[in-house]
Amino acid sequence: MSELRSAIEQHLTVRRALGYKLELAERLLGQFSAYLEAIGATGITTELALAWATLPVAASPEWQGLRLSAVGGFAAWLQTIDPSTEVPPADLLPGRPRRAVPYLYSEAEIAALIVAARRLPFALQALSYEYLIGLLAATGLRIGEAIRLDRDDVDFAAALLRVIGSKWGKSRHVPLHPNVVEALGRYARERDRLCPTPSTPGFFVSTVGTRLRYSVVSPTFKRLTREAGLAPRSPRCRPTLHSLRHSFAVRALIDAYRSDRDVHALLPLLATYLGHGGPSAAYWYLTGTPS
Repeated sequence: MSELRSAIEQHLTVRRALGYKLELAERLLGQFSAYLEAIGATGITTELALAWATLPVAASPEWQGLRLSAVGGFAAWLQTIDPSTEVPPADLLPGRPRRAVPYLYSEAEIAALIVAARRLPFALQALSYEYLIGLLAATGLRIGEAIRLDRDDVDFAAALLRVIGSKWGKSRHVPLHPNVVEALGRYARERDRLCPTPSTPGFFVSTVGTRLRYSVVSPTFKRLTREAGLAPRSPRCRPTLHSLRHSFAVRALIDAYRSDRDVHALLPLLATYLGHGGPSAAYWYLTGTPS
């Protein structure tokens, strides 16, 4: 193993100890290391980082900016060990990663997504996507949290979901509204009828009895948004799975405003419910709340 690859592993280990998952960063830094090895480079310079980040030339500015950002974060850490390491400036490329504008779903749009899910060609597929979308809209779970749920993580008697090892390595219990408990019970009964011998303990299952995978769920959801007639509101405001989470949070804030509750007192509770690293993360949802 090269010294650079060893340093990358150390960097990822340190960052993961702080709760970061870093799947994409690991892949990008591995590609960057391979690039340096292929050209015989032994250290990181701004010129080399820029040359790699802008490959391929047809890639979007946003993607190139993301690649440079991954190298920059690693280089800043490596410089504390190897002072000869150059850290590429964050504004070197115009396509620096920017936070997407949230697509706030109306109740009618969520209903349209569920109707589109019911039209999927296979009975178990249609069932799983209908209730998966419903759960995301009703609880604000991250999509990864929802598809990682096991059957034992759904406590019908206590009306709780158990979310284990999510972002930042945090686990939590998510209280459920009685209507959600009833809906999940319907899904579980019909799922077991359609798939009596699944190959996974996962709560949501695919047509072949395996756990739903994000690599399949994401394109399927995009298809459902098209079939439901949902179009982007701007190049940076598109209907996404994560926007269901943002929509849930914004609805909670709107309800608080309408009932004259103390919204700022609510934010720490909302942050805990959503599994944020701290209350400050929940303040971003105020930017998506109509005034």
